[in-house]
This record gives sequence, structure tokens and C-alpha cells, in this order.
Amino acid sequence: MSNGVVTNGVSSHAQTPSQRYLSTRGGDSGLSFEEVVLKGLASDGGLYIPEAIPEATQWQSWKDLSFVDLAFNVLSLYISPSEIPAEDLKDLIRRSYATFRAEDITPLVHLQDSIHLLELFHGPTFAFKDVALQFLGNLFEYFLVRRNEGKTGRDRYHLTVVGATSGDTGSAAIYGLRGKKDVSVFMLHPKGRVSPIQELQMTTVLDPNVHNLAVTGNFDNCQDIVKALFADPDINSTLKLGAVNSINWARILAQTVYYFYSYFSLARQQPESFKIGDKVRFSVPSGNFGDILAGYFAHRMGLPVDKFVIATNENDILDRFWKTGKYEKKPTYGPSAEGGLAADGVKAHEDGVKETLSPAMDILVSSNFERLLWFLAYEFASSAGMDDEWNKKQAGQEVSAWLSDLKTKGGFGPVYQDVLEAARRTFESERVSDQETLDTIQSLYKEVGYVLDPHTAVGVEAARRSVRRVVESGMPMVPHISLSTAHPAKFAGAVTLALKDEEGFEFNSKVLPPEFVGLDQKEKRVKDVPNEWQAVRDLVKAEVEEELKGAR
Repeated sequence: MSNGVVTNGVSSHAQTPSQRYLSTRGGDSGLSFEEVVLKGLASDGGLYIPEAIPEATQWQSWKDLSFVDLAFNVLSLYISPSEIPAEDLKDLIRRSYATFRAEDITPLVHLQDSIHLLELFHGPTFAFKDVALQFLGNLFEYFLVRRNEGKTGRDRYHLTVVGATSGDTGSAAIYGLRGKKDVSVFMLHPKGRVSPIQELQMTTVLDPNVHNLAVTGNFDNCQDIVKALFADPDINSTLKLGAVNSINWARILAQTVYYFYSYFSLARQQPESFKIGDKVRFSVPSGNFGDILAGYFAHRMGLPVDKFVIATNENDILDRFWKTGKYEKKPTYGPSAEGGLAADGVKAHEDGVKETLSPAMDILVSSNFERLLWFLAYEFASSAGMDDEWNKKQAGQEVSAWLSDLKTKGGFGPVYQDVLEAARRTFESERVSDQETLDTIQSLYKEVGYVLDPHTAVGVEAARRSVRRVVESGMPMVPHISLSTAHPAKFAGAVTLALKDEEGFEFNSKVLPPEFVGLDQKEKRVKDVPNEWQAVRDLVKAEVEEELKGAR
């Protein structure tokens, strides 16, 4: 696939052919970028992926571009000017990142030794999800304005965005969509299982198009409700549903940019020791697998990556897959399989999800893993030497079978050894306990004075282990970039627990940003709902109807 004419390192966007998309389960294909953004989830329950991953043959020339210009180059490989003209795309990107507090948008800082930290929390809600959701919110608005030109009343295309959040997606999506015309936003969060700041960021937004729903259950229950709504003929016959979770392809696409940007930042900061073309390792706190999957796409486009380190907490379905080839909601080996307390003393609920100090990663099933499974299955099918259409069909059938077993049997695997080896070629994994998380927060503060949030600490601990493995293997050291996914102020409980005995540490003066002061005094709006998708469906339909009446 051509990546267009490059002038002074910035793509002209003029030669990019139209990229098409297909479903991981084989039911949909040939869809446009606009269609997959507005649909979110495929009609067969699968996730959308590009029919071909473009090769960024000119990526080295992007080294000195600003984040905004780099984003334009990356996104231009997937969005043709026939869908979004170049100047419109540039404007969407500029507006999306004008809301960030850091000039570099996602600055890279040296942490210690060969470990660097990519700060992704400088957006409006202090979480990495702002990088994608500020852009997605503007995309929704752009497509809706275009579709609704000259239309009035019920003829207008009204998008009902339904999402599930374990904490940060909710506020980032709400801040990206609040007040936008022709959009209703319904965010489901597990009641009592997000941090107080995360809940306040969501529930104190009072725009009429924003609806917060507290579900009695866990994040996976919220996610299951969302998927049930997308599959329900009744609600889909009356409403046009849209997705803001990382099941939406635009989320993954926007996040590929900061992998390139951090690589170039490292080359600019260490010109003597790190050259363009050298390899790097990324350590990524992983719950739903979207953040690290964006890195996989960047790598497939040409970014030189030695390994991606998947960093999980005690909810370790991903780590167990890489260790055993089995993808199971509940482990069938080791102390944590015995019920009650896990090996590290963390309480497991009856639903199997363990409450940890890194709650945004308290997830049993990682939705975006399905996208990687498709590429692994496609590679395996390709080894048979058949044509490309057959390979794609086989991959879709394999993924459908795996996901069917996950739904009906609670898991699948072990997968074919060739599939597992292909996964291990690009990824490795680590499981980090709560105590190890606290120890990492404490040691980094003592050693360099940097305060980590608990999710970022999971990633840093995994990076440290990766560094030790490289040293022990005798191989040349490669730089490690660990992704910092949230501001530490969002998780005051864990940070305070780790640093309460440190001399001179005081949370409000050391950590708390002024934007969080007084949030608990603001008016809140939230509705409690049962863990029943039909009840949520009926509430969503009723609330949208009220909004549409008020808009007349």
C-alpha cells in the first residue's frame, strides 16, 4: 500500500488509496473508515481491523516532526482524502491536541538506567485515553455534521454512544463528547470499583447529553452489557449505536502515534547512543490490550521494536496465555486457582475478578486481544500456501471458534504451538502483585523522586525485570520505554499507602493538581442500574427519547 508523497517529512495525503476494513470474525468486510468508526462493533460481534497494514516506508524522515504533524502522517496511511480531506484531517488533529497541558503532548522522560517513561497523562482527564478520545470525539462530530447537513428533527443522524469503563475511559470519553450536537453518551462503570477521583470526573459532568450508569458488578459485566446492546435487534432498530471503548478502531489508530513519537524523542535526547534504526523495548500496563496493540500496529508499519512486555496485575489472563497457550477466565493451575485468596493474598470475588491497587486493569477478558488473535491465526493459515482470501476466511473462522469457546466454556486452548510461538516472537509477559506495585512506587520515589501511579508502577516493574533478563542473557542492552498511563493523583489510595512513611512526602503538595481540588464538592449526576442488559437497554432508549424531544 502506498503511503503517499512525502514533502519535508509531512505526507501530502494525496496518493493514499482508500483503506478498507473487515471483522475479526469474518462477517463484515470492505467497510470504509467512517463506517467502522460510527459502527464501533462489527455486526457479527467481531472487531474491525484494516484489510492490510500499511508499511510506513518513509518513517525515518518523520524524526523531527511535532506530535501533530506526526499524527497526520500516521493517520494518513489509514484515512484517505476521499473520506477526510487533508486540511480537515489536519484541523481535527490540531483541535484534538490543543487541549493538552504539555507542549510535547506525550513527553518522554528518563527514569533510571536504561528505562524511560512515556508520560501519557497530560490531556484533560489526566489519563492516556485522552490521546485517542479527544480525537475520536472530534471525529464523531465531523462525521455527524457532514451527515446532518440540511437535515432537521428526526431526520438527523443521532449517535448513541454506549461505553464501559474501569475508570479512565469514562471520563476521557465524556470530556471528548460533552455538549456535542447529535450525540448521547452513556458510560457504564462498576459501582464502587473505580477510584474516587475517576468517579468524580465522570459524575460531575452535567451536560444534558452525558449519562453515567453505575452497574452492580465488575468491568467485564459492563463490557458484556455493551456488547449485548450492540447485538440486540430491538435497540438497533431504533437507535444508531456508537462505541468509544477500544473496540473502536479509531482508538487504536490514534494511539499508534505515540509509539513513533517516543522512539523519535529517544533519538533526539540520546543522539550519541541511540540511532534511528536501533531497536527498543516497550513495557505496557495491560488490561484490555488496546494500548499495547497500538504498539503492535506501529511495529508492523515499520517501527523497530525488539519486544513488547505485557505487564499485568493479579488479573493475569494475558500472562497466563503467554505462559501456557491457554486463554481462560479463571486459572486452572497454581494457588490462585483454588479460590479465596490468590497467591499474593488478593481477594478474588465470586465473579473471578480480583480487586487490586490498579483497578483499571481489573479485567477478566481483554477485548482487544481478539485483534491480535486474528493476525496470529492469519499468519498460521498463510503457512498453508493458499490465496489471501482463503487465509482471511480461515483466520475469521478460527477466531470465531476461539471466542465461542471463551463464551460457552470460559476459555480456549492451548492454541497451536506455531500460534503461541508467533505470539512469543513479538511479546513477553509479566505478572506484578500489589505488594510489588507498592514496592516499585516506593523505590522509584526514594531513588529518583518520581511518583508513579499504580498502573504505571506495574509497567515499570515489568520493565525492570526485562532489563535484568537482557543483562543475564549477555545480549546488548536495548532502551526500555515504559508507558505511564495515568497521573498519580487519580489513585491517591495506592500512592499514599506506598509513600505514607517517606520523609517529606505530602500528597496534596507533591501530587494533587489544582484541577482536582474541590471536585468532591460539585453536584453529581449518576444512576444505579442492575447487571441486566435489558434494563440498561430500556433506560438508554427512554433517555435518548427525552433528549430528542428536548432538542426539537
